[in-house]
Amino acid sequence: MLITQVGLDELKAELADLTDTRRPAQVNRLSVARSMGDLSENSDYISAKEELSFIDGRISELEDIIRNAKVTLPKSGSLIDFGHLVTVKVNSTETVFRIVGEWEADPAQKKISAQSPLGKALIGKAVGDKVEVAAPAGKILYTILAIQ
Repeated sequence: MLITQVGLDELKAELADLTDTRRPAQVNRLSVARSMGDLSENSDYISAKEELSFIDGRISELEDIIRNAKVTLPKSGSLIDFGHLVTVKVNSTETVFRIVGEWEADPAQKKISAQSPLGKALIGKAVGDKVEVAAPAGKILYTILAIQ
C-alpha cells in the first residue's frame, strides 16, 4: 500500500501513543473498575473493556498498515502523481490538494486519496488541463494551475 513519508510518520506516532500511553492507561482503568465489585452492573468496567478492545484493534490495524506500507516519493516531472501538491481552480476559488494514500487521506486537511474520484481524475494530468469530477452536488470542473 502506497503512503507518503509524512503519512507513515503520523501512523507510527499514533501507534506509539496507543501502545505507550493510551493502552496502559486503559488497562489501569479496567483494573480499577474490576476491583469495584459486580462486573455485570459495572458500567465503568464495561466501558473500559470496550475502549481497550477498540485500542487493541487499532493497534493491530496500524501494525499491519505499517508493515505493508511502501513509502513513495513524488516523481519529478510535469504530470500529477502520488505525493504531489496540486493547485486547482474551481470557479474563482483556488485550492491546494496533496495526493496521498488511502490511510492518510483527510479531506478537511486537503489530503485526498489517489483512489478517490478527484485523485483518480488528477493523476497523470498537467498544468492547464481541466478535469470534471462527479460530486453529490453535480459535476465540478477543476482547472490545474500548479504541480509541486
